Amino acid sequence: MSKILIRGAKVLGGEPQDVLIDGGTIAATARQGEIDWSGSGLSAEEAEIVEADGKVLLPGLVDLHTHLREPGREDSETVLTGTRAAASGGYTTVFAMANTFPVADTAGVVEQVWRLGKEHGYCDVQPIGAVTVGLEGRKLAELGAMHESAAGVTVFSDDGKCVHDAVIMRRALEYVKAFGGVVAQHAQEPRLTEGAEMNEGIVSAELGLGGWPAVAEESIIARDVLLADHVGSRVHICHLSTAGSVEIVRWAKSRGIAVTAEVTPHHLLLTDELVRTYNPVYKVNPPLRTERDVMALREALADGTIDIVATDHAPHPHEDKDCEWAAAAMGMVGLETALSVVQETMVDTGLLDWAGVADRMSVKPAQIGQTVGHGRPVSAGEPANLTLVDTAYRGPVEPAGFASRSRNTPYEGRELPGRVTHTWLRGKATLVDGKLT
Repeated sequence: MSKILIRGAKVLGGEPQDVLIDGGTIAATARQGEIDWSGSGLSAEEAEIVEADGKVLLPGLVDLHTHLREPGREDSETVLTGTRAAASGGYTTVFAMANTFPVADTAGVVEQVWRLGKEHGYCDVQPIGAVTVGLEGRKLAELGAMHESAAGVTVFSDDGKCVHDAVIMRRALEYVKAFGGVVAQHAQEPRLTEGAEMNEGIVSAELGLGGWPAVAEESIIARDVLLADHVGSRVHICHLSTAGSVEIVRWAKSRGIAVTAEVTPHHLLLTDELVRTYNPVYKVNPPLRTERDVMALREALADGTIDIVATDHAPHPHEDKDCEWAAAAMGMVGLETALSVVQETMVDTGLLDWAGVADRMSVKPAQIGQTVGHGRPVSAGEPANLTLVDTAYRGPVEPAGFASRSRNTPYEGRELPGRVTHTWLRGKATLVDGKLT
């Protein structure tokens, strides 16, 4: 059916409304009960009726930081399984990081990822191009060619590795400025993190694990905001994780420097105290930090210093995580739990309302990534990219039911609030009553 009537949804957490979808577009919105839809020529036989019963309706979520692993690591994730996980979590578009095999550092590879996204259709897939050839940090990749390709790449990152050479970073910022692109930096000074396995602090000292100092992140951010200012270009900070990093970004924004930043759900909730279990599911890059850092990140997301929430969805096969701590891969899956963690840490604590969540998880990431048709208002004439959330739900996380190919979640068995019940991509349901279509 081309018509869908969502009845009684709290748009952005406000008063209940009826929302009519016709084809791929929102045709009309009205207060619940304000319009007699049967008298307008719409009948139950002509449209699918979705009884929202006070659930919250948001614009489809946008993730600026997803690892889909294809090509090359299909044992961890594929574009198909990753986009199914995205739809399950309420996402209608994801930006796929470049650390694939081969690396997405040419027009050919980014177009391959883009076409796989078009074929599978559970959400839109926008490839991110590598900044340097092979993520090696020595030579700029084909930035212009990737931008001019069918994929239309606008975001470039060596995520997983830092563009640590200041000259290379400057050249990248200068290059993307010509077409309004952005460099997304994985802020990690490599010399300061050699042998590091967790956050440097009291816990690392007690456990005897190599410490990952906050300054390794903060020094790169400080350098890069100054470079962006010098060049007059845009820089985006991936997975910001320390209180000191917050202060640097806050200072840069006060100076009018074109910097944006993201925080992951796990850095909003989890701390390095969990590493005492030696469970490799808590091993992540950047590492889990202290309670003080967590509180600073929440406050910065609330006041807008941190612009967006991005999942850093990093799937790994069982054998890469179910091993001793030192040998375990870094990373966590996050697409299917992100909204629940944000509700737990930001909404239920009173730091953000649902309009704020829509801003941080849809509107602003779409703007930073320059993706068309996403992050738009829930109003007539806009694309019907939507997410319906049962905010009253609370239950344990069960990774056995994940759509992702991987199960490396830090939340297994943990009770979290909220459940995405429906996702629509241009009016087509990709998730109905919590089940993928």
